[in-house]
Amino acid sequence: MGTSRPYDIVLFGATGFTGGLTAEYLARHAPEGCRWALAGRDPAKLERVRERLAALDPACASLPLLTAEVAQADTLRDFAARTRVVISTVGPYLRYGEPLVAACAEVGTDYVDLTGEPEFVDLMYLKHHRAAVASGARIVHSCGFDSLPYDLGALLTVRQLPSDAPVFVEGFVRAAGTVSGGTVASALMAVSRPLAMVRAARHRRAAEPTPAGRRSRAVLRGPRWSADARAWTLPMPTIDPMVVTRSATALDDYGPDFRYAHNAAVKWLPVALVGGVGVVAALAAAQLPPVRRALEHTRKPGEGPDERRRAKGWFTVRFAGRSGKERVWTEVSGGDPGYGATSLMLAESALSLAFDDLPVTAGQLTPAAAMGTALIDRLTAAGMRFAVLQAPPRSAPGRWKG
Repeated sequence: MGTSRPYDIVLFGATGFTGGLTAEYLARHAPEGCRWALAGRDPAKLERVRERLAALDPACASLPLLTAEVAQADTLRDFAARTRVVISTVGPYLRYGEPLVAACAEVGTDYVDLTGEPEFVDLMYLKHHRAAVASGARIVHSCGFDSLPYDLGALLTVRQLPSDAPVFVEGFVRAAGTVSGGTVASALMAVSRPLAMVRAARHRRAAEPTPAGRRSRAVLRGPRWSADARAWTLPMPTIDPMVVTRSATALDDYGPDFRYAHNAAVKWLPVALVGGVGVVAALAAAQLPPVRRALEHTRKPGEGPDERRRAKGWFTVRFAGRSGKERVWTEVSGGDPGYGATSLMLAESALSLAFDDLPVTAGQLTPAAAMGTALIDRLTAAGMRFAVLQAPPRSAPGRWKG
């Protein structure tokens, strides 16, 4: 993709909560000369976002505003064809996301989002991967708290291990933060369609080629005490293991036989047990339309935690990896997982696609496969921590934090 297009990055969804934070991050941190713009369906709301950004950086007073509507494919195709990279924060992605993915795949524009919806990701592969390969577009989903810390943390871990033997990596997550209305809506949409999600995953497995002589898979481990985490752990039913194992399929670093387990880490056994029961109850409740609608109204779209609450948020992910007799422990940590860190990760992902010297790839890709070490370097420079530990952590249960 050449630089003749008038924009390097267009942010679609800047009038939403996470989109607004991503716009603020770009206003503060986009490099000099970066040509970026805001896009959305409501010009008046876009103007208000621009006024807020101009208070951070007066140069943003002239930031271009592009009008586009999800229901009007031609408007999406028009602005996608005018930029090198699109950021989408418009969810739930199952409801609103496909037209923009289709436009980017058609016109050869790189795309990033922060979806945690497995069905959406699988459907986009089935419907638009081939078009993206043909056009040269890089379609990179899950570039926020879902699933950058785990995808890049697992990559960091396996690169400390020999790649000629089976590799097993476990991730252990601790986090504190609150959620926005958009996050609630996306999560409920994802878990309310279990049969459709399984069906899309099955169709993708049938369609997606796998490399000869190499396999990767996610494994579930029940609630237990983990010496590696120094905590009680329980499995996390999220998109993250799927992203990690797809990176392992795409890259040689993960060895001939890669397994990944994804866990929440908590201080006390009763908390782990109650948490497991709570997850099952929440999944069951989301299948009932009246309950789901009630949950959706707990937060309105566009609402989210204020700056004071976001400042208290944090996350830490520890990884334990082994290959043969070799062992390694790594750690990834950052600020508010849902918003402060997510807007940082999403914006830096777009900047990486726009400006970094990356491997030549195309189609639907994971963050590790598309950006890899270049994105780790960017996120480290932006304040996230990626560390290789010399030995298993010695802290007491529940004491580690980002």
